[in-house]
Amino acid sequence: MNITSEQPKIIVIGSSSIDLVLNTDHLPQPNETVMAEKSESFFGGKGANQAVATSRLGSSVYFIGAVGMDPKGQQILRNLVDEGVNVGYVIETEEAATGTAYVVAAKGINSIVVVPASNYCLKPQHVAEAEKFFSTSDLVLIQLEIPMDVVEYTSDLVKKNGKKMGIYASPAKKLSEEVIENSTFIVAKSNELSIIFGDEPREQILRKYPNKLFVRDDTNSTTYFNGTEMKYYRNDHDSVLHKMGMGDAFTAGFGVALCHQNSIDDCVKFGNDVSLKVTKNRGSQSGLPYLKDIIEG
Repeated sequence: MNITSEQPKIIVIGSSSIDLVLNTDHLPQPNETVMAEKSESFFGGKGANQAVATSRLGSSVYFIGAVGMDPKGQQILRNLVDEGVNVGYVIETEEAATGTAYVVAAKGINSIVVVPASNYCLKPQHVAEAEKFFSTSDLVLIQLEIPMDVVEYTSDLVKKNGKKMGIYASPAKKLSEEVIENSTFIVAKSNELSIIFGDEPREQILRKYPNKLFVRDDTNSTTYFNGTEMKYYRNDHDSVLHKMGMGDAFTAGFGVALCHQNSIDDCVKFGNDVSLKVTKNRGSQSGLPYLKDIIEG
């Protein structure tokens, strides 16, 4: 794994939220009431998770998103600033409250309901206002908890500026051929491939996108096709208990490694290493490692 002396410049466009986690003995069934052992609140949202992750991994990070004009929005902005993320292009809107996610966690399994709220107030024009930063960026990261017209506009802007773009295609939505073509890499969950790419066999989909599509599951494994053979990399341990944010962590780690001009194999390994660190703490951002944590093992 090579870490150059250059500090990568990364633009993250995406969601932010406050995550309310309810810890229960088991997931409630229809018409069933269960008692929570405790409730906890964490910073989350796939975009904010990736912004914090890439910042901790030594990148200069600009975050483009939307929060409500409420206490939760202020908490998110303060947290991002404390994490060294530039929030100059985060809009504060009166149209909606700050996004929230409600998580029921039981025995390593999560059921999540996301209320996008202010995240759906993000518009292409807000991304356009930050276009001057695209020409000097090393990578643009985006996810799908924001409107698809923002994703598609960002894709066009990336192509126009000849830059790299990584997409964490979650929550799963159909991606246009243009967005797929303009992406440098796409991270997807194994059980959501048909939603994103259409109803084809998994191996056939992977073969269509060599060294571009990276399929993840919650055992911290990554499968991809390198143009010649299927590759599979997995690293986990017995204490993989907290699975929130693993996909964001992998995406951020892979992206940072790519900015440092590493091979695809090394990018996958680095992404998996970053993802594994997250599982040791509750909350999507709590366990995100710093660069020294990965380099020193």
